This record gives sequence, C-alpha cells and structure tokens, in this order.
Amino acid sequence: MGTGYEERMGTEPVTRLIFQMVLPAVVAQFVNLLYNIVDRIYIGHIAGHGADALAGVGICSTLIILISAFASFAGGGGAPLASMALGRGDRRLAERILGNGFTLDLFFTVILTVLMAAFMKPLLILTGASDRTLGYAVSYFAVYLTGTFFVMVTAGLTMFINAQGRPGFAMVSTLVGAGLNIGLDPLFIFTFRMGVAGAALASVISQVVSGFMVLGFLFSGKASLRLKREAMKPDGAVLKQMLALGVSPFVMASTESIIGFVLNGTLSKFGDIYVSALSVMQSCMQIVGVPLNGFSQGCTPVISYNFGRRNNDRVRKAFRVSWSVNLFYGLALVLTMMVFPAFYARIFTADAKLIETVRRTMPVFVAGMGIFGMQRACQNTFVALNEAKISLFIAFLRKIFLLVPLALILPHFMGVMGVFTAEAVADAMAAVICMLIFLVRFPKILKGNAAEN
Repeated sequence: MGTGYEERMGTEPVTRLIFQMVLPAVVAQFVNLLYNIVDRIYIGHIAGHGADALAGVGICSTLIILISAFASFAGGGGAPLASMALGRGDRRLAERILGNGFTLDLFFTVILTVLMAAFMKPLLILTGASDRTLGYAVSYFAVYLTGTFFVMVTAGLTMFINAQGRPGFAMVSTLVGAGLNIGLDPLFIFTFRMGVAGAALASVISQVVSGFMVLGFLFSGKASLRLKREAMKPDGAVLKQMLALGVSPFVMASTESIIGFVLNGTLSKFGDIYVSALSVMQSCMQIVGVPLNGFSQGCTPVISYNFGRRNNDRVRKAFRVSWSVNLFYGLALVLTMMVFPAFYARIFTADAKLIETVRRTMPVFVAGMGIFGMQRACQNTFVALNEAKISLFIAFLRKIFLLVPLALILPHFMGVMGVFTAEAVADAMAAVICMLIFLVRFPKILKGNAAEN
C-alpha cells in the first residue's frame, strides 16, 4: 500500500515537487562536502607539514572514492528500480531490491576491506605517494578503512530513503554526521595531536553515526519501504538488474578513482607540489559536483516513479528542471574559480608556493566543467529511465576513452600543463557528445514507454 510521501511524486506540480525533494538532498550533500573540505583545511594548516599532509590525504581520496563507488550498485542501481516498482505498485519487488542492496553493500565491505588492508602501501604508492607523503597517506587510510561498512551503508542505502519520498530524514542523518566530524576534527588533529589520523578518526565516527541512523530508519515502522531480513536473501534476477543499472554510476564514480591513479602518478613526476595542487583543485571541483549530486538524488526518484507510471509529460518536465539547474549552477561556480583561483587556494593552505601553483593551473583545469552540467543531467536521467547500456557508455566516455589517453599524451607536448589541459578537454567533449546522444535517444525512450500502456 502506498503512502502520501510516495504518491505525491505522481501528483504534485513537477517543479515544486523536485525542489521539495532535492532541497534536503542538496543540503545534505553540501554539508557532507563541507566536512570533507574542513578536513582538508585543518590538514593543510598543520604547522610545518600542511602541504605534504594535504598531498597524502589527497592521494587517499583516490581509494576512498573507489570504496564509495561500490555503493553505487545498491544506491545508483537499486534505488531507481525500487522507485519504478513503487510507481507500478509492486511493493514486494521494491522490498527485495532494498534487501539485496544491503546484501551487496555487506559483500563489498568484506572484499574491499580485506584487499585494501592487505595491499595498502603498494596501492598508495601506485596512486602517487612519494617518500615524503606515504606516511601521511598510510596514517589516514589505515584508520579510515575501519569504517568501510558504514560508508557503504550511508552512500548505498540513503537513496532508498529518497525513493520513498523521505529526503528530509536522509538530510538529517547526514547533518548529524557532518556536525560531529566538523566538531571532532580540531579536537583530534590539534588537541590530541593525532594529525591526519585524527582527521580520519573523526570521519569514521561521523560515518558510524550516520550509518546507524540510516539503518535504524529503514528497519523501523516509519519507513514505508522497510529493510526486512527475508528480503536480504540473494535474488539472482534482482541482483542482475541492480548490477546492470548500477554499473553506470559505479563507473562514473570509480573512474574518478582511476583518474586519481593516472593524474597523481603523472604529476608526481613533476613534483609533489602539483599533487598537492590537484588535491586543492579537486576539492574545489567538489563544490560544483557534490551539491549537484544531491540534486540528482532528489530528482531521480521523481523521474523513475513517473516513468514507472507511464507519465511521460512529468518525466519531460523533470528533465528540463534538472538540465537547467545542472548547467547554470555549474557554469556560475566554474567561472568564479577561473577568475579567482588564488582565493580558493587560500581556503586550503597558507603555503605561498602552493597558492601560486593553483593560481596558474586552476583556470585550465576547471574550464571544461563549465558545461559539464549537461552531461550530469542527461546521464542521471538515463539511469533513472533504466537505460543501463547508454549510461555505461557515457560513464566510460569522459574518463576512460577521453581523459586517460589525453592525460598520458599531452604532457609529452605541454609538460605539466598537459595534465590539467586533459581534464578540461575531456570534460567539455564528453558533455557535448552526451547531449547529442540524449537528443536522439530520449524521445525514442518515451515513445516506447507510452506504447506499453
């Protein structure tokens, strides 16, 4: 039986509904971004060690992104399918999808924790750690790895809360965790003199608290779509669908990790200062990407639910809102980064050499992000419409087909600036190609959906 929370996704005016759904998700993602940035601000200002410590933690980010990417199979693959099932009135299937999403998160937790603990130093060195930065990277990541299960739960199952029309609770769980992290960072880093390990411990504690809140809600009677033990039994058909659709957001997220290997590895040949600069600039790019990720989390259930109900007009309206917000928000933020790069650098460091490096490289590095919102809106819509193959191609396009070759080739002609130019060219080309594919495929998808009525 449906609830008013779910049914409003098929009845309320689309624009108002989307902003009601996305506001809590955007706030949650923005606060989540804030505590990640606060981590790096504190670390970057550790007296005498800030630049190297920042590089070490930036290197860890490559592996942290990879861990979170595996949660995409449950959240990015399962939650849209659950929304479609709810739109069709098939609650039992939606429960099986949620239960199997939890099982996937548990499976990936065990595999990732064992492998990354066993091969931690080689992985960090492969990611670009040098003799000066490896100690900081190991100190941070060894602690962070202990919270893998709760990272997976928070990242993977929160979207199921959104799928049942309850983004407000998802926001609260993130806010509580973020507040803890922001408060504990200076205590552990400076008062207890734990350095980067203290920053990691603060992150783990915040993830544990957020994870328990998410699980507590999904097991409780407050949830219209509940996590039930009998639904956790692996279901081959459900898992196949989740993995097929989830591979696109997984690739989209995990390729960020692969790029970390490529970019950090290439930049380390030119000096650790460029690895530190990349860490700063990637943090700045998160100011663009993370709130838009929250927007997508709020928008996707609306698209999936109405697609499941064969209401194509509401799907079109939802996409138009998503495209406009993604494009214009991203463009506005990127322009400020290109014009005021030193301002953003000073947020993270007082090191004059690092600030100057960011000032020279950031305008080039972020240039392609100006129109990247087009790709994000189109790709997220393909995922919401269960178009797994197209989503997967687009996910590979930007990072694997374009950025990796460019990042390996351009430095031979342009030196270190070739690495940063590669990011800009890949982002812009991928956005244009994705938009063209969408213009061709979207009308056909909706036509096929209408024909099934």
